[in-house]
Amino acid sequence: MKMKNLKYIILVPLFGIFISGCKKYEDINNNPNVTNQVNSALLATNMILSITRSDISTQKSFMQPSLLGKYITWGEGQESFQYNRLGRADFGRISLLRSIEPMVNYAPSDKLRSSYEALGHFIKAWQFFQTTIQVGDIPYSEAVKGETDNILKPKYDTQKAVFIGILSELDQANTLFAAGTKFDGDPIYSGSVDQWQRLTNSFELFVLINLYKKTADADLKVIEKFKEVMARPLMRDYTDNFALVYSATANQNYPWSDVPAGSNPSVRSNYIMLTTTFLNPLKTLNDRRLFYFAKPSPVKIAAGLTQSDYNAYIGAEPSNSFPDLQVMRVAKDYSDLNNRYSQLVNAEPVGVFNYWDLQFVLAEATVRGWITAIPAQTYYAAGIKNSMNFIVKYTPDVADYNHGVKLDDAYIAAYPASVGVALAGTIEQQIEQIITQKYLANFLQGSKYASWYENRRTGYPVFKLNSTTNLNIPSSKFPLRWLYPSNELSYNPDNVTAAIASQYGGNNDYNQTMWLLK
Repeated sequence: MKMKNLKYIILVPLFGIFISGCKKYEDINNNPNVTNQVNSALLATNMILSITRSDISTQKSFMQPSLLGKYITWGEGQESFQYNRLGRADFGRISLLRSIEPMVNYAPSDKLRSSYEALGHFIKAWQFFQTTIQVGDIPYSEAVKGETDNILKPKYDTQKAVFIGILSELDQANTLFAAGTKFDGDPIYSGSVDQWQRLTNSFELFVLINLYKKTADADLKVIEKFKEVMARPLMRDYTDNFALVYSATANQNYPWSDVPAGSNPSVRSNYIMLTTTFLNPLKTLNDRRLFYFAKPSPVKIAAGLTQSDYNAYIGAEPSNSFPDLQVMRVAKDYSDLNNRYSQLVNAEPVGVFNYWDLQFVLAEATVRGWITAIPAQTYYAAGIKNSMNFIVKYTPDVADYNHGVKLDDAYIAAYPASVGVALAGTIEQQIEQIITQKYLANFLQGSKYASWYENRRTGYPVFKLNSTTNLNIPSSKFPLRWLYPSNELSYNPDNVTAAIASQYGGNNDYNQTMWLLK
């Protein structure tokens, strides 16, 4: 197919793409073993990996979101996220969208065009959602129009308008995936339009549950829309997770793997202590995932407790001062990560949106009265069971990885209905149970900061506020948002200033309440 003029500079190092305007240089330096043309598949790969692998990252960066979500503490130094300092957002997610138009235009057939166009709509929805949920109003309708319409300083759309746009993008993706065909360049689902369609609709339900305070809005029609999307194809089990699978291939190892030993300095330094926020619910609910997530305290083992004793697992309070946590670390009376995370090059796939996320959304929607055909307990149980089955699938049956307490079929089947776990009580109490189980299932899983967003949205699980260690200003409050990027203040000052004025009375600080949370 004849190559169209490429208007964008796109770097895809994975495939060794090199573009040059000098014919003589191309003749001399052309490598016959790599492609020197950009096509739909290469652009798709670049974008899909940008919203998965780039967000998941590696080594210490892999653990950073878990600090904000209060799963872990970090002993190298006082970490901003652990103590609630958010910093500035980055709109780099939006610039990725410049690759969508050429990806669609290079499609060699109408069927493939539908597939790539659907993928483009999904990626737009994903990136705009992840951006707006950090700050509030963002550029949407005029975003990425510098090349086509010479709009270099895009206006900011209201967060409500952005969410309406996100839902529209996902609706279009659903329709186009249904009309499409298997496509190349997909490292997640191998081009299966069926699985992409299921992900699209499942993610749309997640977007809608985030709008639970907006059910009275006549433009959004949140509950009506939720019911409409419920009738579409949805994710079926954890094999539909939107997840990266790791392997023994160089540069494709699990992010926390320390194989060969010493290759990951963050692991070698033993900086992690698991928290009370994470471990205490597991212990209270006699949840055997504890034994797959954590290692027992060596102090408790030396004192005579066994590895199969819940009391041998000790968490650190993440809001405690850094010096106090260092004292605990030196004493070694705490639980570290289970060895499977560091000793296995393919410990487990890491999903940025998983089947259990969908099931907990459906459980919450049922408790809130949006849908009624199936009991909330059914969805809730499916979320828990799939989380457990996922762990069993990817954990070798050795004592060092389960400490002699197995997640066997009988336990998994019975656990969701057990006392203290089964949904019970008021609507608010059931919401707390659902979000707590989502939090446990998403240990080292989920999109960046997902568990922190859930805490901000629902208040669960409860994070302890310690005004003596909290780095937010004022220290008596948890932050609610990131600040707008400094480059927006420099290069698009009029539009960002207008957005700050209309939303927050001119105060671009961490404590302002965005439309979504009102």
